[in-house]
Amino acid sequence: MSTPHDTAPTAADLVLSGGRVALPSGVVDDGWVAVAGETIVAAGTATPPAGPRVDLGGQLVVPGFVDTHCHGGGGASFSTTDPTDAVRAVHAHRRHGTTTMLASLVSEPVPTLASQVAALAELVTDGLLAGIHLEGPFLAESRCGAHDPAVLREPDPGAVSTLLDAGPVRMVTLAPELPGGVKAVRQIAEAGVLAAVGHSDARRDDLRAALDAGATVATHLFNGMRPLHHREPGVVGTLLDDERVTVELISDLVHVHPDVLHLAATHAGRGRTTLITDAMAATGGPDGRYTLGALDVDVRGGVATLPGSGALAGSTLTMDAAFRNVVHSVGLDIDDAIHATSRRPAELLGVDDRVGRIEAGLRADLVVLDDQLRTRRVMHAGRWVTNE
Repeated sequence: MSTPHDTAPTAADLVLSGGRVALPSGVVDDGWVAVAGETIVAAGTATPPAGPRVDLGGQLVVPGFVDTHCHGGGGASFSTTDPTDAVRAVHAHRRHGTTTMLASLVSEPVPTLASQVAALAELVTDGLLAGIHLEGPFLAESRCGAHDPAVLREPDPGAVSTLLDAGPVRMVTLAPELPGGVKAVRQIAEAGVLAAVGHSDARRDDLRAALDAGATVATHLFNGMRPLHHREPGVVGTLLDDERVTVELISDLVHVHPDVLHLAATHAGRGRTTLITDAMAATGGPDGRYTLGALDVDVRGGVATLPGSGALAGSTLTMDAAFRNVVHSVGLDIDDAIHATSRRPAELLGVDDRVGRIEAGLRADLVVLDDQLRTRRVMHAGRWVTNE
């Protein structure tokens, strides 16, 4: 990273200048970012290098967003065996600044999930996805939310192995209180996969055992889990207070009240807070009837619910809106929002050597935001994103 006294680097293919740039040390005024090919070659506040210029006009440049929990968008779902559906969903979110993401699959029978994982594997190989997240089927029926209770099951070692062996699974959400749950956490963690606790009715002792076995993520904290009680910390209290756990938060201002988002993010801090979308196929589309796995979902006013029960069924959130919401409605500062949408999730996925910061040597994934924090331009791997 350059300082005001550094010598300007060599010529770049493109120089973004005259903006507020979110460097790892903080946001700087009159900053610049130099890009060559797919890579950031330098960034700072000194005299920028030679090269074609884009004047940012004072707009804010942040790292590309990293979403670790997303089910679809643009009318398409990741719960599919057709990779073209997944590509459509990726592009829908990329236009809103998400340049790295996991594809989250809802609960299905194990053979169905294995087929879906195998079908999406090529997109991970191609770099379109950073991996696959299995949200189920090892979930508690009492906290199943928008997961089909008919396909939920206990996590026996054979079923866990089948899914882990099916392709590039990066995270598995499960309820550790199920028979074999703690053993499954250990099996998942020992395979180098993130073990996440979610859709769980566990009490503290089961949770402590799961954390000791290797669980490190709280799947959409507060939603689909035993709540905090002053005589029983439940899933929420136990996970939020454990320094080993990174907490996911859905900041659509529907799933979790802004005051509660502030409480959780403040307590967990930059090192343990990630914002996610939990978005489903309706994201970027009109209200109407959609599906999430095998279940029908009604979307009204951008809120997705199950017909009849009214249970929330994912969201229609995008990461740029998540970023904007936590700054404008929750009260986090810009640096906190950047950590929660880029830096911490990149660290969690183990890709922070490639993405998550505006720093020389990392991939040129950038989001340009106006003074209302609305997305104006997105760059992925050194190329401006259009309506792909």
